[in-house]
This record gives sequence, structure tokens and C-alpha cells, in this order.
Amino acid sequence: MNTQTNLLNPLSTDFCMLDYECAYLPNRMVRMNYKHVEKASKHFATAVVNKGWRRFGKYFFYPICDECIACKSLRIDVANFKASKSQRRVVKKNINTQIKIQRPSLSRNHIKLYNKYHAWKSRKDSWKHREISQKEYFENFVDGAHDFGKEVLYIIDGKIVGVDLIDIVDDGISSIYFYYDPDYADISLGTYSLLYQIEIAKKLGLPYIYLGYWVDGCKAFAYKENFQPQEILDGFPDLVLDADWLSLQ
Repeated sequence: MNTQTNLLNPLSTDFCMLDYECAYLPNRMVRMNYKHVEKASKHFATAVVNKGWRRFGKYFFYPICDECIACKSLRIDVANFKASKSQRRVVKKNINTQIKIQRPSLSRNHIKLYNKYHAWKSRKDSWKHREISQKEYFENFVDGAHDFGKEVLYIIDGKIVGVDLIDIVDDGISSIYFYYDPDYADISLGTYSLLYQIEIAKKLGLPYIYLGYWVDGCKAFAYKENFQPQEILDGFPDLVLDADWLSLQ
């Protein structure tokens, strides 16, 4: 096995979960293929993100749903992105929002804010909600970050009001998860966080923002359409194959 193969296939445990109810489409079931990687390199993370995989903790995954290919991977073409008038207004709304980038961390404030956000989304958008434990939060958002995983903290008057979990890989930024204080919903922190990702990518000379999945007709993903131009991935190709990203323009 050559060095390249070793980099793309680190020591790992591969498995798939039993089918469970789809959060995006009614009357559908989901099955995910997982690769648990104890020590993932930035090179490996780059390779799998480019093939449409996502990461939570030490788990890299992509959908293998039976008779359904609705989930598509999206990425933003950073060099050609131009903020709209409404997006520029969001930047002005956050003129006093402070930003701190660091390794993912865990505190009582993280847990409290995460649970507050999801309780609000449960009332507002009928999301399924249960309180997350410190152990679960650590396994999903802190563990496995290595040298490429970061958290971007959004702070107002000394208070953390938003947490953006990202991976900075060789060719872009992979959006993992964002949550915020619903008391600050009027300043559009979700939009602002993605605009800031684009700013980071431009400063680092990275060509893409990997947005995760797109499901046509799913309300939860509607915001992604506002960040153009975009490319969409054709399927979930094997790691040794080239990824075929198609322009949506």
C-alpha cells in the first residue's frame, strides 16, 4: 500500500447505521455510511469533504439511502461570490459583533446556548428536540478536530451569542454546524457567520465553502440558495475517483 493510499485510508472502523426517520423529507428513511477515524489528517479530511462527506467528531459520513438520492452536496465558489444588498445590511447589523477563532471547546455556556437554540427551533419550526449532554457535545463538536477543526465564536457585550463549527481544509472551509442565541435573531447571525466564512476563505486563498447537503424543497436548507455562485456534486464518488462538481449557473 503506497503513501497516497495510506493517507486516503487511515486506520478506521467502517459501518452503517440502521435506517432511521429522515429529518428532511416526509415518509423517508435514512441510512448513513460511517468511517470512524481516530487520527484523521487534514489531507484525509480534504479528500472526503471533496467527495461530499461530512464530519461530526471522529466520524466521517455520507448517505447511502435505499432508493433515494435527494441529498446533494453544495459548495460556494468563493472567488466569484458577491454579497447582495440584504447580505451587506447584515454585515452592518453586526458592526459591533466581536469574533474569536479557536480550537473547539466545551463549557456550560456552550451547552446552555445549544439547548436554548434547539428548544426555540422546536417551537418555531417543529424540530425534534432533546437536551444535549456534555459528553454528546464533546463527541460531536470537540473531539476529532485535530489541527483543522475550529470554532468561530460570535460575541456581543462579552456574551457568546453564536458558535460556528468549521473545518479548514486544503481547498476550502467545510461548514459543520452553527447555533446561536434566538434573542439575537434580528441581526441574522446565521447569514453573518457564512459571510464571515467566505471572508476567511478569501484571506487564506481557499476556493470553496462546503455547505453540506441540499435537499430540494426542504425549508431548513433554503438559506443556502442565497450564496451564489454554487457547484453541486454528482453523487458520492469513491475516494480514489475524481469528484465531478457541476456549476449551477
